Order: sequence, then structure tokens, then C-alpha cells
Amino acid sequence: MPSRTQGHGLLAGRTVLVTAAAGTGIGFATAERCVEEGARVVVSDRHERRLAEAADRLGVLGVPCDVTDQAQVEHLFATAVAHFGGGLDVLVNNAGLGGTAAVVDMTDEQWGSVLDVTLTGTFRCTRAALRHMIPRGTGVIVNNASVIGWRAQEGQAHYAAAKAGVMALTRCSALEAAHAGVRVNAVAPSLAMHPHLAKVTTDELLAELSTREAFGRPAEPWEIANVIVFLASEYSSYMTGEVVSVSSQHP
Repeated sequence: MPSRTQGHGLLAGRTVLVTAAAGTGIGFATAERCVEEGARVVVSDRHERRLAEAADRLGVLGVPCDVTDQAQVEHLFATAVAHFGGGLDVLVNNAGLGGTAAVVDMTDEQWGSVLDVTLTGTFRCTRAALRHMIPRGTGVIVNNASVIGWRAQEGQAHYAAAKAGVMALTRCSALEAAHAGVRVNAVAPSLAMHPHLAKVTTDELLAELSTREAFGRPAEPWEIANVIVFLASEYSSYMTGEVVSVSSQHP
């Protein structure tokens, strides 16, 4: 296991908003890495108790938000901008919802709920961010997609469709925002281990998925967060519309 990366001030002085940052997954790890890189950070989540705990641990502002509710999204962005008295520099769209169901058995509700959180929620937050960033002529959006948007997996049609949609949204919004100097990219992780995933996935499936990784193990959430930080920083200044695979998967 590699050692955790130390901060180097890559986001010093920047304001970063991370959605779905409560708990122990990629969102929290990203917020933590942004703090370590010198950013002013706002975190959001629909789980208010866990959000308060995460914000307290990080020493940052927490704003409850359900990304399926447009009014809450608008409140989140207005609060984030007002709190720091300036502009929002980086948005990390991490909110997503999974599940397992065969297409033949999947209900409209199962399909709709996954798409609403994972794809439409990313759209709502991207739209809000672009309306703020484009007039300022600067800003970065990093979306959390998934390799499952490229690769089929049984029982994941709704999640795969949503993540493929996030990839397409990334590319199209990047082209639309480029004239204003705003960049939009995405990461596509394969398998990142955290306690919540372990609760909703069987040990057998996790073991099988791990065998597909060249390193023989899942990624740590901070390893995904490192790539998100890179895309949020000026080290990726010439990248936009890209979906970066954060994976050691092999055929």
C-alpha cells in the first residue's frame, strides 16, 4: 500500500465545493485532500447528521443539500459564495446513487432515482456552477463518473447509464464553457474501498472485483481524491472535456 500523499499547496487560496462529502467515501477524502492542499472548502450532503460530523472533522462549512431538489441546489451555491465573500473556484460533483437490479426486474422508480441523483443531480450542480463561473471567466468542475460508464456489469444498467451520461455531460459542458476559461473534467474510478461500500456489497463480489485490478486491491478513496485535486489544480490547465480513468483494471 502506498503512503498517503502530503499536501503541496496546489489549491492554496481557492474555494472548493464538494457534494456528497459526508461519511468515509471519495467525497470526504476529496474534501480532506483539498483542505490539505490549502483550499477553503464547503461540503454538502443530504444526510445532515453525517454532514455535520464531516464538517466538524474537517473544520469546514457544511451545507445540507439534496441534489434532486433545485431549490436546495440554489441555496447551496448561494451560501457557499456568500460565506467566503467571493467566487467559487472549484466544484466537485460527487453525489451519486447506486443499486443492483436486472433490467427485466427493474422498476421505473429504481431507474428514475438512480438517474435523478447521479446524472440529473450532476447536471443541476454543473448548471449552477457554470452560471457563476462563466461570468467570472474562471473556474473548474470535476465530475465523479465511473469505469462502469464504459464497461458492462450485470445488474448495473441504471448506474452505468447514469455514469455514461455524466461522461457525456462533462464533454459537452466543457465545450460550452471553454470560451470563458472554465474547465470541466471527470474521473472514472473502478473500485474504491470504504465502509459504506462494504455494507452494500457482498464480500464475494468485492473479492471478484479486486481480482480484476492489476494491483490486486481496491483503491483507497484518497487515491481517487489525488486525481481530482490534480484536475482541480493548475497542473491540468490544458485539460478540459476529459474523463480520466483512475483504475488498475486489466482485460
